[in-house]
Amino acid sequence: MHDVPPTHSPGPPEPLAPGLKQRHLTMLGLGGVIGAGLFVGSGAGIAVAGPAVVVSYLIAGALVMLVMRMLGEMSAAMPASGSFSVHAERALGRWAGFGVGWLYWFMLVVVLAVEATAAAQIAHGWVPAVGQWLWVLLFMVVFTVANLTAVKNFGEFEFWFAALKVAAIVAFLVLGLLALLGVLPDTGPVGQANLTGQGGFLPNGWDGVVSGVLTVVFAFGGLEVVTIAAAETDDPARAVGRAVRSAVVRILFFYVGSMLVIVTVLPWTAQQAGLSPYVKVLDSIGVPSAGQIMNIVVFVALLSALNANLYGSSRMIFSLAERGEAPRGLLKVSGGRGGGGGVPRRAVLASVAFGFVSVLLNLKWPDTVFLYMLNSVGAVLLFVWGLIAASQLRLRRRLEREAPGALALRMWCFPYLTWVTLAGLLAVLVLMLTDDAARPQVLWSAGATGLVLLVAGVRELTAKR
Repeated sequence: MHDVPPTHSPGPPEPLAPGLKQRHLTMLGLGGVIGAGLFVGSGAGIAVAGPAVVVSYLIAGALVMLVMRMLGEMSAAMPASGSFSVHAERALGRWAGFGVGWLYWFMLVVVLAVEATAAAQIAHGWVPAVGQWLWVLLFMVVFTVANLTAVKNFGEFEFWFAALKVAAIVAFLVLGLLALLGVLPDTGPVGQANLTGQGGFLPNGWDGVVSGVLTVVFAFGGLEVVTIAAAETDDPARAVGRAVRSAVVRILFFYVGSMLVIVTVLPWTAQQAGLSPYVKVLDSIGVPSAGQIMNIVVFVALLSALNANLYGSSRMIFSLAERGEAPRGLLKVSGGRGGGGGVPRRAVLASVAFGFVSVLLNLKWPDTVFLYMLNSVGAVLLFVWGLIAASQLRLRRRLEREAPGALALRMWCFPYLTWVTLAGLLAVLVLMLTDDAARPQVLWSAGATGLVLLVAGVRELTAKR
């Protein structure tokens, strides 16, 4: 096995400027996963699970909360811009750090294209005179410029984007609760009729709950960026610990709480494919222009995700370059520690360059070339989460032995819950293989993962010679 340095080795200092504050990191954690997957994609989960989609979100949310606890433990002890890629290298060897880093980078720049295109479709609907491709170009240029300047600009963008999304969720929960109690005009107390009617709480049985988990688990992707961003705060260990503690619990509350409101206010059969369940609920309780309001929220959510993915991908490839796993030229940062200093501009440009290519592929060949690319990263997030768990299994004992004071945040019930998490992730992958719609994503993602790991293995063997 490849020899790895002790986990408490100080190493060279990060050349990135500490421009992010605790409020940026906390709101990034809260807003990072509140996106179109929740506001629109949750309808697919309701369609397969019925009211029991609440259980699907609980299961998926608990799984992700365990992954984030493990990642938070390692990131608080060893903060780095490469986060889980650095941890995987230290725990399992260079092949693991190389593999998970490049896979995550590729996933972000491909998904970035989806978000840019979806936001452009909404904007084009508002201003038809401006072509969709021009909107895509505008978004990409704006967020490239934002990420090329001081990191605090990225933090401010994300802070206000996330604040709007959180405010929208809170307002929805309040209105939903008032509707349930019959306080709003033209409403009466709902009771449990919609939870127990229309086939009952489990209209499609536990198979529906499992299918719901497969549908909703990927909506939680994005929390990982918090641990990447922590390296650019004044006190990374403390910042990441606080952000992880607050984000996972509150996000679970927002997801599960809003799903409970949706399936209680309206019968689950009232939901329509492709239409946001939030819009249906707001329409039913008489909120004017509910569809347009939700369009604005989804638009902001998409731009927020685009911004966060560009940031995360640039820091990941920068970290790979630091460790000799990407071209060293990407290590160039802007001069000075204040203002616009300490920004890895070449890493940003490298990430956005592939992002532009992805967008063009999405606009020109959405059902062929780009579909294959999207499928190839469809299940990568599960592989990333699995490597996070495997890394924590290896590093926890070493940290306890070599740097016990570094464990400011600890994984619960170690190692039992870590093994439970690994088993849960494996179960999701196996279940996806049995699902006709999800199987291509697993197979393509497995192929992409195998190819990257093969390259990593060849590099390691070559280096040893």
